[in-house]
Formats: sequence, C-alpha cells, structure tokens
Amino acid sequence: MEKKKITKVGGDIPPSTQVTSTFVPTAESKGKATRFRVITAILWLLAIGAQIVAISMLFKQPVNMTWIIILIVIDLALAVTGSILWKKSNRLDPPSEKNKLMFFMQSQLGLVVAIIAFLPLIIFILTNKNLDAKQKGILGGIAGVALIIAGITGVDFNPPSVEQYTEQTARVEELTGNNLVYWTKSGTKYHLYDNCHSINKDATTEIFEGSVAKARELKNISELCKFCENKAAKEQGVNSTNELKEVEDVLENTNQQ
Repeated sequence: MEKKKITKVGGDIPPSTQVTSTFVPTAESKGKATRFRVITAILWLLAIGAQIVAISMLFKQPVNMTWIIILIVIDLALAVTGSILWKKSNRLDPPSEKNKLMFFMQSQLGLVVAIIAFLPLIIFILTNKNLDAKQKGILGGIAGVALIIAGITGVDFNPPSVEQYTEQTARVEELTGNNLVYWTKSGTKYHLYDNCHSINKDATTEIFEGSVAKARELKNISELCKFCENKAAKEQGVNSTNELKEVEDVLENTNQQ
C-alpha cells in the first residue's frame, strides 16, 4: 500500500520519559483562546442588542413584522457564531472540573446566552397587546425555532477539561513515551501508530501528527483507538518481560562468578 502523507501539526514534540503533569495550554493556544473569547463576547452583546431593538419595535404601531423577523435572524446568526467560537476557545484553553458550577458555566455558556438572547423576546411577543393571534403565532414560532437552534448549537455535548486532557495525555505517554498521536480529517479517534489499519487505508490521503491537545483542538477528537491502545500495551508488556529477563540473566551470571 502506498505510504500516506503525514503532516505535522504544532511543531516537533520532544520525547517524554515520565507521565505528564497537569495539562497547561501553550502560550499560543491561550492567546488564540483569548482572542476567540473577546470576539465571542462582542458577538453575543450584539445578539442581545438585536433582541432589544426587536422588543422595542413590538411597541410601535403598526408593528413591522418584516424588520422583527430580520432582527431575529441577525440575533440567531450572532449567537450561533459566538457559540462556535466559544467552544473552540475551550478546546484551546479548557476549564477545570474542580469547581463544578464554573465548569458547567464555561462549558455551556453558549446555551445560557441563547436563552438570554431569545426567551425575553418570546415572552414579549406572546404578551404583547399590539399583536393579533396570527402575528403572535408567526413571530413566536420563528423566535422559538431560533431559540432551539441557538440552544443546541450552544451546548457542548463533549466539553473539554484540564483533567481530561491530563488523563488522555498521560495515557498516551504511558504507552509510547511520547505525547504524539495520529488522526485524519474525517476521523473520530486518535491513533498511536500511523500504520494503524483504521487510518492507513485507500480512502486516506493525509494523516496528521501532533499532540493529544492538538487532535482535540483541531478536530475535537477525544477518544484513543482501542486497537492501537491494545497493541501498545502488548508491546510494552513484551518489552518489560525482556528487560526483566535481561536483569535475571545478569544476576545469574554474577552469582556464577
């Protein structure tokens, strides 16, 4: 089989001789995360601003349905874009699980903002006396769908954490001695071997090589290939057995002397 192109991501990774300490993002990753969070804050503030303008228009006669719908769409686009960037920032600089409330808030802030950005508008639409039943149904339905879309986009179903990154990196280093894994563009797992049958196949055109954190940052991959894990564990067991045998041979030769 033709050898696949391997692209290094994140520069060279030095070998490790011990289990990794608590995960700490690189300065570059923290910088990117900060930029994403600042942009996200601006987008979310604009989304809430669009909602406020839409609410204010509900009290002007005649109610301009078209502009309110446009503002709902703008609100949705800003909220969704902000949520996507927020989740990316968390993969670059993950929160810690030590404080459960803070971890939940940072991981699921997109959901919280979605509720803030749409629920008040829905309440004002349904209770507004300037709208008839048909108008309430149209605007309330559109705003409700927007809330659902923004809410689902805002939820992180697999939130990263410092503890998770630490545990996953430690496992890879324990098995291979390096924080080095492989993955593909469409893959859902990272691998310890670039020749693993799961990625080294005809459909694969390029294999990426980098740290566990890079695999999570770029592709949100959080699962180690079981085949690679078992293979590495067996090889490690063989190596340990050979090393033990060598020590026993040395001791035996010493006693004979």
